[in-house]
Amino acid sequence: MGSISDLENEQKKMNTKPPGIRFLECIKKSNLSFKTHQIIVLIITFLAYASYHATRKTTSIIKSSLDPQSPDNSLLQSSRMLSWLMGSGWAPFNGANGTGLLGDLDLAFLFVYAIGIFFSGHIGDRMNLRIFLTIGMIGTGLFTSLFGVGYWANIHFFYYYLIVQMLAGLFQSTGWPSVVAVMGNWFGKSKRGLIMGIWNAHTSIGNISGSLIASYFLKYGWGWSMVVPGLMIILVGLLLFMFLPADPQSAGIDRDEENSVLSGKTGAEVTKPLLTSPKMNSEKEPPVGFIEAWKIPGVAPFAFCLFFAKLVAYTFLYWLPFYISHTAIKGEYLSDEAAGNLSTLFDVGGVVGGILAGHISDRLNARAITAATFMYCAIPALYFYRNYGHISMTINILLMLLTGMFVNGPYALITTAVSADLGTHRSLRGNSRALATVTSIIDGTGSIGAAIGPLLTGYISTQSWSAVFSMLMVAAFVAGLFLTRLVVAEINTKWEDSRRGVIASNRVSYVVVV
Repeated sequence: MGSISDLENEQKKMNTKPPGIRFLECIKKSNLSFKTHQIIVLIITFLAYASYHATRKTTSIIKSSLDPQSPDNSLLQSSRMLSWLMGSGWAPFNGANGTGLLGDLDLAFLFVYAIGIFFSGHIGDRMNLRIFLTIGMIGTGLFTSLFGVGYWANIHFFYYYLIVQMLAGLFQSTGWPSVVAVMGNWFGKSKRGLIMGIWNAHTSIGNISGSLIASYFLKYGWGWSMVVPGLMIILVGLLLFMFLPADPQSAGIDRDEENSVLSGKTGAEVTKPLLTSPKMNSEKEPPVGFIEAWKIPGVAPFAFCLFFAKLVAYTFLYWLPFYISHTAIKGEYLSDEAAGNLSTLFDVGGVVGGILAGHISDRLNARAITAATFMYCAIPALYFYRNYGHISMTINILLMLLTGMFVNGPYALITTAVSADLGTHRSLRGNSRALATVTSIIDGTGSIGAAIGPLLTGYISTQSWSAVFSMLMVAAFVAGLFLTRLVVAEINTKWEDSRRGVIASNRVSYVVVV
């Protein structure tokens, strides 16, 4: 009986393995190691979320083609002759309220994304994440492409683009909670801030690649700038379906092997993966409820901090190319393509900021202090970029890199390492099925701010870009304020540890502040 039971278990493991993993093991004629699975997970999840962000970036690149209106300036009109020769915009976005309509599209996308992400985390903790992500990526690619189809179909009906953007936002919401949960299933807590800071470079890489691809195809017609990234995410989604093991159990990894690899690398303090339960059968754990997840100490402050942090970050994501193309740098205006390419440097700074914030928070054992400091430093960076970025291209590039570093640093830290910390908080008493829900709460709340920022920018920018930057500086300040009590708690903890001569452990602990 025992041999039959073992055979049934092995067959069950094989049935849950992704087909690509089974194919690789068939060629190798042996099972893949735990470490090999980790490498596959790192690569696949990196490519997956980079492709999500690449499709999200495309609308910011085509804005100037849809709405080529600019300030009444003869120099500007002369330098942008190429854009005018390509066309006078695309109705209904080339009218008097074109900028406002573009802001409405951003709001529709991000509002549905924000609402959807709350449900995505809830669903992600309850179903196969590989299937869930595949559906999300194919749906995202489909509706991103349908937006571009409007170019060849000669569609000028605003509500067509509005509905397509809303559906694209809904499918986009499947991404973040799911990839963080998959990472949590495979990787332990050692150096979490640094590892996830490096891994989170997929956000900026996606933004950069999306900008470069969309900018390149813009000269062939703005429809191509949407369709090509849309097809790319579908291909990556199929790759994910073939090769992504959502957790060690679905890959048929033995618990003994898993624990031995982790203990050998991370030591006694961190021998469990983020979502590994002390129970032998983790699938029997009831998923953590939405309200219960909100009550985890630290979730609410970081969620509201991210609300304002993403307001700033997504304003740059959606409007920076437009702002650059409408702002003279050393007396000259850049073309739409050049502005889109230049805007990628903001994300280059974001990569550095995400890695730096993760590393610093690991070394200091202080997530809140690190995130708040970066947000406060973003205020002067925003001021200098607005007021001195026009002096020369060199100064513009340096200030853009600096701004990207301080704006995206805390955004990356909160959505990765902080979410993972809170999703495995000790108050959960070992329940492992909470990470996707906690991640969705934090990122969903932040995404509401991400929807509001671009919307306000669409209207405020018609009056004054200086007013837009003032709004962003206030938002950065408020983001830091939401972490004040956690910052004070971390400082007090460090002060008490130093007085006792205790060396702080590498594990981040959040103090409940009543």
